[in-house]
Amino acid sequence: MNRRHFALATVALAAALAAPAHAQNYPTKPVTFIVPWPAGGSSDLVMRALAEATQKHLGQPLVVENRPGASGTLGPAQMAATAKPDGYTIAQMPITVFRLPYMTKTTFDPTKDFTFIAGLTGYTFGVVVKKDAPWKDFKEFLADAKANPGKIKYGTPGTGTSLHIGMEQIAKQAGGIKWTQVPFKGGAETNAAVLGGHVHAVADSTGWGPLVNAGELRLLVTWGATRSKNWPDVPVLKDQGIELVANSPYGVAGPKGMDPKIVKVLHDAFAKGLQEPSYKAALDKFDQELFYLNTEQYQKHAAEQVEEAKKLVQDLGLKTN
Repeated sequence: MNRRHFALATVALAAALAAPAHAQNYPTKPVTFIVPWPAGGSSDLVMRALAEATQKHLGQPLVVENRPGASGTLGPAQMAATAKPDGYTIAQMPITVFRLPYMTKTTFDPTKDFTFIAGLTGYTFGVVVKKDAPWKDFKEFLADAKANPGKIKYGTPGTGTSLHIGMEQIAKQAGGIKWTQVPFKGGAETNAAVLGGHVHAVADSTGWGPLVNAGELRLLVTWGATRSKNWPDVPVLKDQGIELVANSPYGVAGPKGMDPKIVKVLHDAFAKGLQEPSYKAALDKFDQELFYLNTEQYQKHAAEQVEEAKKLVQDLGLKTN
């Protein structure tokens, strides 16, 4: 063996020995937790509660970093493109990650570019209007939209989100309603838009809750299988004749190529964090429910979501290129 080959072999051996040692000692520094929504919204606040609950089991801080944009896919896309698979950068994975690549060109492939760690939680979605809006219930809202094609503008947290897809599914079921989606970055913007009269309604998760409770917004319908614990008098879509249930379960993932031992450390910490009373209190406040999946289950769930997304985008004619 010449010197060059010896040097290369030495480097390879050192790398092979270092990898298990790194995984065994992980984590030795704070972990960046990307939340792909603006600060202050329901998603952000629940994720911050989870980070605080989980870090005590991880042994290092989980540092939340907000990277909103591209319907919740900007943060995961940036992670996939730039982060090392060393366990020190992870991200919340909204369901949009599985769907957007089949609607438009993206820089990431959900089947190849992520290491799925665990399923976490699902949302409560609903449609809200201003307190003085003319529609007293969702049936009146749908009837007006059907009678006046193109009149209704509704806000969502982004194109391709479950709120956008859900509203188009509702439109199709209700007899081919034509209305216009107006995408925003998150709950603060959607709430401001409906309060300011820039859109007629908003379809979003429970960031509208305080305004509903204060009487500033009227909650017309929620999208769960059963009525919301926090707003039990408000009907679900099935009560209004729409056969749709949507809660957009989300999870956490890292960039592709993570060591399974590091994935297990993160999974186990999150699994314990989900059970912390402080996190359960945050879920109750924002009317979310646990949707825990272990690593193997979440990997399978991700593959299923990709296949469902392909069909849904095709059925609704939402592909833009």
